[in-house]
Amino acid sequence: MFRKILLGLSLVLTPTLASAQVTGAGATFPYPIYSKWAEAYKKATGITVNYQSIGSGAGIKQITNKTVIFGATDMPLNQEELDKLGLVQFPLVIGSVVVVHNMKQSDLTITPQNLAEIYIGHVKKLNDQTVVPVRRSDGSGTTYLFTNWMSSVNDEFKKKIGTGASVDWPVGIGAKGNEGVASNVKLTKGAIGYVEYAYAKQNNMSMANLNIDGKTIKPNMDSFKNNLWPITSPTYILMYKNSIKSDEAGKAIAYFIWIMQNGDKMAEDLDYIPISNDQKAANIKLLKSIK
Repeated sequence: MFRKILLGLSLVLTPTLASAQVTGAGATFPYPIYSKWAEAYKKATGITVNYQSIGSGAGIKQITNKTVIFGATDMPLNQEELDKLGLVQFPLVIGSVVVVHNMKQSDLTITPQNLAEIYIGHVKKLNDQTVVPVRRSDGSGTTYLFTNWMSSVNDEFKKKIGTGASVDWPVGIGAKGNEGVASNVKLTKGAIGYVEYAYAKQNNMSMANLNIDGKTIKPNMDSFKNNLWPITSPTYILMYKNSIKSDEAGKAIAYFIWIMQNGDKMAEDLDYIPISNDQKAANIKLLKSIK
């Protein structure tokens, strides 16, 4: 049974890299489902998967330094970057970034403009309560998704903060990982932050509704699946085209194919959205091309 995510910790699935048969590192966004899949895969095959939940930026660094067999990122690399590094990239599951808060008013609805102005530093109170923005301090694909959306709805945010895995935030409390943001929001009165939906749901956090063009959009699976929620995106796996460790790469390829054949129900149970069958077929074709 999947254990509740522990706030404030970046967990690994096995004690050491040396003891693992498949090693990976990166995004915290998909960690809950990666943990569930790894646990089920070990029960089914006896093969251990070690995944370090350290953030997309650090995951990209580890795969490019060839210290792990796969990296994971919510911020996809472009084709030029992939070609330069000799990597392939494919989406594995879809998740959503939600706005979590620790305000007196539990049923909070906020406009994207107001949210952007909180992170710019213009809005310091909501409903007569001091608001404390919490954001990532590490290189983060979740931050990339959040800032990309904020930049698309607020020109000042785009100009002053911009889009990226790591940006120059003018205000707020910095925290590492989705775990760290969730922990700080829970511990800080008036805090508001952004995390992947599974972290919010499993830790019973208050989530804000969005008022978009006068319509209230609730953060739930119906909104995510029907493309009503503005921050829903795949998370990606990175591997080398020409394997650095052929035996471990072969085990990783078998693991990812197993996920695509057996992992949908587990993803849905943790409020992620499985990729399409067409995408699975494309992924398997890509994986089989790795040498």
